Amino acid sequence: MRVVGVQQLPFSCCRLDFPLFGSPMFANPNSLSLHLLSRSRRCSNFNNPSFSGVVVQVKEKSIMDKSAISCFANVGEAAKETVVVKEDSVSVILLAGGKGKRMGASIPKQYLPLLGQPIALYSLRMFSCMVEVKEVIVVCDPSYEDVFEDVKEKLRVDLKYALPGKERQDSVYSGLQLVDSSSELVCIHDSARPLVSSGDVEEVLKDGWLHGAAVLGVPVKATIKEANSDCFVVKTLDRKTLWEMQTPQVIKPELLKKGFDLVNRDGLQVTDDVSIVEHLKHPVYITEGCYTNIKITTPDDLLLAERILSGKP
Repeated sequence: MRVVGVQQLPFSCCRLDFPLFGSPMFANPNSLSLHLLSRSRRCSNFNNPSFSGVVVQVKEKSIMDKSAISCFANVGEAAKETVVVKEDSVSVILLAGGKGKRMGASIPKQYLPLLGQPIALYSLRMFSCMVEVKEVIVVCDPSYEDVFEDVKEKLRVDLKYALPGKERQDSVYSGLQLVDSSSELVCIHDSARPLVSSGDVEEVLKDGWLHGAAVLGVPVKATIKEANSDCFVVKTLDRKTLWEMQTPQVIKPELLKKGFDLVNRDGLQVTDDVSIVEHLKHPVYITEGCYTNIKITTPDDLLLAERILSGKP
């Protein structure tokens, strides 16, 4: 196995780990083995300044032959390549007001330490390093604002605070009221997803600009069955058409405001942000993300995040 054509990517604080295998390429190139055959994946941003990002593609020549790894920059559709999200044109709404009851901790999960740093600060630091982002609106209980104030001087973006609402959509609406009038995109992110990469965020921002609304997602791996109220299978859903939604979810502000007008007027309940514009019959584009962009909800999720960050298999 040999590495050729390594190309640095235009974002920092990156570390290369392949989803769920956790084998850092630079730690041991020979350990990539069969897990990587015929696979390619963008690197994941884990806020570690000691690593630079690379992208690798593993090509399988034959079972008996060695695999050659070539590195390449992600190339999208021709239209997407012409898209440039302007500097300081994005407002991030960072949702950090959840209670996190399933974690069973004395404080909300987004403030628990992950390798010595509160979970919510991982994505905050990542967004603050992106030139496209002009402000981060943290939706949180005022009693936790000091968590963010402690790092405020190190951020290059403006920091604002909004009160959380009863439901997720209420919290998003609260944050939307503080979005700068000149912002061209609203990027909504769960602070309990600390492992999202800047590379994936850049892609979903471009898709949001192109289509008006875009969301990070990954193809569903498991077989999904629809059941009735008595727990009997009704039918098996076609896995090829199913995606698991993640965040960020990116929407143009005028579209999001129009969607909220409809949702609030009709008293509709939604479980994610792009559902708001779905009610307008507006198309939502799915940008393929990484399986490592997990939402920390249970103690097992926290352990998995620690292993991913530590590069442990």
